[in-house]
Amino acid sequence: MGLGTLEHFKKIVLGSAALAVLSGSGFAWAQDATATIEEETVDDNQQVIVEETTGGMTALQRIVVGAGVEKVAIDTPQSVTVVDQQDLDNLQATEITDIADNVVGLNATGGTGALGQAFNIRGIGAPESGGEEGRVIINVDGVSKYFEQYRMGGLFTDPELYKQVEVLRGPASSTLYGAGALGGVINFVTKDASDFIGEDQNTVLRLKGSYETNGGDYLGQAILAHRFNEHAEILVMGNYRNTGDYETGDGTEVEGLEVAAPNGLAKGTFTFGENMEQRLRISYQQYTGGATDQAYSQTFDQPAFGDIDERVITDKTAIIAYENVASDNPWLDLNIQLSYSDITNEQTQDGGSDLFNSTFGYESYQFNIDNTFEYVGENFENYLTIGSQTIKQERTRDGSDSPTHAEGTDFTTGFYAQNEFIWNEKLTVITGARVDYRELTPAINDVQPFGVPDYDNWAFSPKIAALYKFNDNFGIFGSVAQTQRIPTLDEVYDTIGSDPYNPQHYGLDVENSLNYEAGFAISKYDLLQAGDSFQLKTTGFYNDIQDLITDNGREAFPRYENIDDAEIYGVEVELSYTSDLFYSNAGYSLVRGNNLTTGGYLNDVAPDEFFFTIGKSMPEYGIDFGWTSRFVAAQDEVDTRDPSEAFNVHDIYLNWIPQDGPMLGWEARFRIDNIFNEQYQEYLEGFPSKGRTFRVSLVKQFGW
Repeated sequence: MGLGTLEHFKKIVLGSAALAVLSGSGFAWAQDATATIEEETVDDNQQVIVEETTGGMTALQRIVVGAGVEKVAIDTPQSVTVVDQQDLDNLQATEITDIADNVVGLNATGGTGALGQAFNIRGIGAPESGGEEGRVIINVDGVSKYFEQYRMGGLFTDPELYKQVEVLRGPASSTLYGAGALGGVINFVTKDASDFIGEDQNTVLRLKGSYETNGGDYLGQAILAHRFNEHAEILVMGNYRNTGDYETGDGTEVEGLEVAAPNGLAKGTFTFGENMEQRLRISYQQYTGGATDQAYSQTFDQPAFGDIDERVITDKTAIIAYENVASDNPWLDLNIQLSYSDITNEQTQDGGSDLFNSTFGYESYQFNIDNTFEYVGENFENYLTIGSQTIKQERTRDGSDSPTHAEGTDFTTGFYAQNEFIWNEKLTVITGARVDYRELTPAINDVQPFGVPDYDNWAFSPKIAALYKFNDNFGIFGSVAQTQRIPTLDEVYDTIGSDPYNPQHYGLDVENSLNYEAGFAISKYDLLQAGDSFQLKTTGFYNDIQDLITDNGREAFPRYENIDDAEIYGVEVELSYTSDLFYSNAGYSLVRGNNLTTGGYLNDVAPDEFFFTIGKSMPEYGIDFGWTSRFVAAQDEVDTRDPSEAFNVHDIYLNWIPQDGPMLGWEARFRIDNIFNEQYQEYLEGFPSKGRTFRVSLVKQFGW
C-alpha cells in the first residue's frame, strides 16, 4: 500500500481511541499507533473501490506546512522534524529548549533556566551573540523573534502556548524566511480553540496542574475555548509557571535561576465568504518572567558577575492575519499578516553600575504577504508562491551606556519567489530565490556620537531542491542553496574596546555560503506485522562559508571581522516505526565545523549524538508508556571553548487518558528524567544539567 503522497494522508480517518479530541477530552494522547486508511483503486470497469486497512502513523509521516506547499515530512526534499502536541505533552516541557532533546541536529545553547534559552542548528547558534541574528530564524505564528543582551538568552516564552514546532534544518528555507538562514528555521505554532472543542461541544474549560521535584517547579493553567457558531471561535489561556534552583546528579545546587512567569494567549478565529474559505485571525500573547536576587549571568555559570536585585522580562506579540484559500480559484491563495513584537528586560541593582540598572529592548513591526498560484495538469501539479516580508526593528538601551548592546534601527525588506513542480507523483522540483535589503541606522548616544554612518547592503539567496520517488518505498533527494547574510547592528556598531570611528566596523562584507544536501528516504509497510509502518530518512550536508563573520571577543579590536573560509558538514539519520506491538523513534547526528583560515575549529558545533524512544500504546486502557535514551559523545574539537565529556541519560514516561467511563475528561502524566542521576553538562550549555527529576501533571477538561 502506498502512503507517500499528501492526498493519501488527507484520507486518514483516526479511530475514536486514537484521537482523544473526538471524545472531547483534548489532544491526541498516544503515538497514533493505528489509523484507518482509505486507499482508492480503480477496477477494470473503471469503478472506484475504497479499501480500508489499518496502518501506523510515524513522526516522519507528519504534515509539514512551513516548507511551502503542505507535504509529508519524509517527502520534503530537506531535513525537517515536526514536534507535535503529543511530543510536547510527553516531555512535560518546562523550558522551551526541552524540545531539542529528541530532534536531530537541534541543540539547546545558553543557560538551563527560563531566561537563558537559545537554539543551535547544525553548529550554528551561540548564546547572547549578535552574530547569530539571521543565521537561525525563530518565528512564532509567523512573527520573527530575536533578542540579544550580554549574558541573557534569546527566546522568552512558555512551551504550554504551542501545539506544534517545525524545525527546518539547513539553508533550504532561506527563500521563505530570510536570505541568511544558514542554520535553519524554527516555527512555533500556538494553540487554537478548535484543538479542544469536540463536534458536540461549543465550550470547553481545561484545567492543568504540573509539578517537578528537582527545583520545585510548578505550573497552573486554565484554558477556555468557545465556539460562537461555525464561523467564529475564541481561545483564552492563562498560565503561571514557577521554576527554581535545582540539583545536578552529584548533588551540587545550581542557584540564581528562579523565575516566576505568568503568561497567556488570546486568539480569535473567524471564517466567512464563499465556501467559508476566508479566515481572519487576531491574537495576542504575553510572557512575563520576574526574578529577584537572580544571577546576572543566565547563559554561563559565572558567579563573579554577581546578582540582580530584580529583573522583569516581558515579551509581547500581537497579530492580525487574513487568509483566503479560494479553492475554486487556482490563482488565489492569499496570506496577509501584520504583527507587533516587543521584548524588554528591565533590571535593577542597588549600588550597581548602569549596566545593572537599565532596560534593554527590541520593538518590531512586521508585514508579510504571499500568494500561491496553482496550475494542475493531467499528470503534474505546479505551485508558484510569491511574497514579501518587511520588518522594522528598534533596539534600545535605556539607562546604560554599555557598548555591548548597540542601539539603533534595523529596517529589512525582502522579496521572494518559490516554485514547486510535481510530476506524476514521482518527481518534485522546488526552485526559489530571495532578495533582501537591510539598512542599519545607529542611535546617537555617548558611545555612538553623531557622525557614525548608516550601513546598508543587499543579499541574494537562490536554491534548487529535488526529490524523486522510484516507488512508494524508496526516494532520493538533494539540494543546492546559497545564503547571504547582511551584518547586524551588533556586528557593525558594537564598540567595546574599539574606536567607534574606525572604518573596519563599517567595512564588514556580506557573509556567503554555498550549501549542498543529499539523501534518501525509505518507507516500508507490513514489515514485521500487518499494518505496521517504517520510515528512514538520511541527509548528508556540506556548507562552504566565505567571509564568515566571527566574534573575536568583547575586548578585541576589531571585535567582529570576516574570516576567509569555513566549512560545516555532517550527516543526520531519522528513523520511525509504529505497529500494534510498539512504536519507536530514533535519530543520529554528526556535525563537524572547521575554520579553514586558521586551521582551527568552529566553537559552536555540538558533539555526535544518538537517541531513541521505544514505547507502547494501549488504547483500550487509555495508557501510553515508553523509554527514551540519549547517548552523547565527548566534544574535544574545540578552539576557545572548554571541551565536554561524553554522557548518556535515560528517561521514562507513563500517560493515562481514559477514553470512556467516569474518568472521561481526565489526563494524568508521569515522567522521570535522568533516571540514573547522571552528572553531566551539555557542551553548548553554560550550566550542568539537572539530576534525577520526577514530573507529574494532571488535567481535567469540561465540555458543554
